[in-house]
Amino acid sequence: MLFAFLLAPIAVVAVTSFSTTGAVAVPPPGLSTRWYEALLASARWQRAALNSLIAAGGTTLLATVAGTAAALAVNGLDDRREAVVLGLTVLPLLVPGVVLGVSLLVFLGEFGLQQTYLAVVAAHSLWATPLAFSVVRASLSRFDPRLREAALDLGASRPRAFVEVVAPNVRSGLFAAALIAFVVSLQEFVMTLFVSGPDTRTVPVLAWNSLRGSVDPIVSVVSTLLVVTVVLVVAVGAVVAGLERFATDT
Repeated sequence: MLFAFLLAPIAVVAVTSFSTTGAVAVPPPGLSTRWYEALLASARWQRAALNSLIAAGGTTLLATVAGTAAALAVNGLDDRREAVVLGLTVLPLLVPGVVLGVSLLVFLGEFGLQQTYLAVVAAHSLWATPLAFSVVRASLSRFDPRLREAALDLGASRPRAFVEVVAPNVRSGLFAAALIAFVVSLQEFVMTLFVSGPDTRTVPVLAWNSLRGSVDPIVSVVSTLLVVTVVLVVAVGAVVAGLERFATDT
């Protein structure tokens, strides 16, 4: 019953996306795919979708690399230092998005980087990196560090030891971290509203701007497609990494 209550708003949005009229009503007067066709024909929505994919790709790369590097570094610290680093790592998750957005806008503005892709990726990475770090760290907790030490003793460089010894043993965690970073970037709105511009608006920001004037059925279409995309990404992750391992690492 509780699960159905949580899914009800998503179901309502999905149903309204097939309405035959411009008015959002439940139940809709008729069913049609006209708003999906309108979305595909809209240049501004296509641009926003491309911006979201660019931002999500950059965030996935940056957050996964930074989170993995941090997890490897923390793995060799004593308990006291590890606790300090963990506290600092999760700190961005505790700060309201509005505060982070304004701070980034002011900071990046000093370098003329506001409203750029770099600004959007940096904003998304503030939330994606701690999550990626937590996932990789969970995977590393099941990895025997003596294997990496043995590779280093045998003459392997640190990058080679990671690629040939560590990564194969924690690949499900790395994959899960990348997927989480991608999903976080895809749906992030608050900070993006501050740091994006006319040429870098993502889908959530454009949806917000569309709702400010009136309720647009295309927003229901976009919301439905975002939900479907997230579900597909999680499903792919579960299939590739294994459902039990994927659930454990995330």
